[in-house]
Amino acid sequence: MSALNWSEAFSLLMDVRVMMYLFIGVIIGVVIGALPGLSATMGIALITPITFWLDKTYGFAMMMGLWNAAIFAGGITAILINTPGTPASITQAFDGYPLYKQGKGGLALGINTIFSFMGGMVSILMLILFAKPIANFTKQFGSAEYVMVALFGLSMMIAVSGGDILKGLLLGALGLLLSTVGTDEATSNLRFTFGVLNLAAGIDFIPVMIGLFGTAEVFYQIYTHNREQEAAEHEQRKENLAIGKMLPDFKEFCKLSPRCLIVSLVATIVGAIPAAGGDISAIICWGNSKKLSKEGDKYGKGSVEGLAVSSAANNGVIGGAMCTMLTLGLPGDSVTAILLGSLTMYGLQPGASMFKAENATFTCEIMILMVMANIAFLIIGLLTSKVTAKVLNIAQPTVWAAVSMLCIIGSFCINNRFSDVIIMLVMGVLGFFFKVYGFPTGPLVLGLLLGPTMEKNMRRILSSKQGDWSVFLSRPISCVILILVVASFVAPVVVNAIKKKKAASAGQESN
Repeated sequence: MSALNWSEAFSLLMDVRVMMYLFIGVIIGVVIGALPGLSATMGIALITPITFWLDKTYGFAMMMGLWNAAIFAGGITAILINTPGTPASITQAFDGYPLYKQGKGGLALGINTIFSFMGGMVSILMLILFAKPIANFTKQFGSAEYVMVALFGLSMMIAVSGGDILKGLLLGALGLLLSTVGTDEATSNLRFTFGVLNLAAGIDFIPVMIGLFGTAEVFYQIYTHNREQEAAEHEQRKENLAIGKMLPDFKEFCKLSPRCLIVSLVATIVGAIPAAGGDISAIICWGNSKKLSKEGDKYGKGSVEGLAVSSAANNGVIGGAMCTMLTLGLPGDSVTAILLGSLTMYGLQPGASMFKAENATFTCEIMILMVMANIAFLIIGLLTSKVTAKVLNIAQPTVWAAVSMLCIIGSFCINNRFSDVIIMLVMGVLGFFFKVYGFPTGPLVLGLLLGPTMEKNMRRILSSKQGDWSVFLSRPISCVILILVVASFVAPVVVNAIKKKKAASAGQESN
């Protein structure tokens, strides 16, 4: 794409109507992202029919605004009510909510806004500079590579298990079992549905997530409710939020930025892999950052660094996902799958033709719109963070009622099925007991999320190779990822051994 394409695209976008549609998209994205269960995918699916009546530039202005803003806004409810607004915000709840409980809600929301912006901008820059090289790399991925990517994600069970790895692995196994419910793709037979037809399509990830992180939290707070303590915490939280800073200081920003830049680059690569989304990116980046950080023991307990990493990771996939869609015509995630259909409806053929002279200007427009959407949500996020943080500084019963309603509505709206609400409530009850008895819920969600990808590709590659497991070693990319998987298990053991050795040495010196 030449400089002429960029300048022409920029001049076409300097239109009041384009700005209006972009702003509308951002506002809708913030609302959808902040509501539990209403994902960016759902938002794009809802407005896509509307955009067909618009010029493609106006339509994509709305969609780019909604997509980029919704991923960022998912962190708002993850921080304030411990319920990820979108699946990509799952790890933001690990550190964001503890920060809010510590009276640092304004700072947590500011961190979410700034580093979501950083992740998105780095990812889009990589899209602009390296679209074709990244797409060509992911083109080499086959079933063996997808199995290894899923296994690498599953290895993060250790990182999200807190201090009890055995309990984490048990719930991870439960998540893998739940992922097998539904119709077997290979044989078309129903598995573990027990005659319930609504389970034929499997157990949807979002109701499970809402139940474990939203409803369970409500039940647990009711169970541990103490009116006198609530009154004291209410006043303390009100005081903290009133004086709490919204932005990290310059020194803290400089400390967090290098790690988040690296995370953004990794997230871009993850996003470029078809079917890998912000949730997988956030889990991989958060888990490995915890292992490699000097402050890893603080992750999951209110770590500013952990929240910044999560924020950069979930928005960082956007450029990579768009790269795969634009250059190869393959959806990088569920959102780009819908965008793929949108381009087709506009008479465009995703793939190499998008970079030819006749379509190059519009391709430039899409990328510039993504940049503009990030700038828009940065401004809106910073202007409204303090107000947003104070909204939930109200009596706990009111919060419980509001969260419960959002959980029910969000679960039902996914497929317009009451069975999803039942699944959400069942998971809410299970999640409550998990919290009471100290079982980490992250591994369960991880197993449910990655199980289908691993099973489908494992069966595909082994059937084509007649059960020969050496295929995972014979393919270079698959072999490299396998080494990373092994390293992810070995590294914590080595690090703990080194720490114990240093502690023993320090103890001997002190004696």
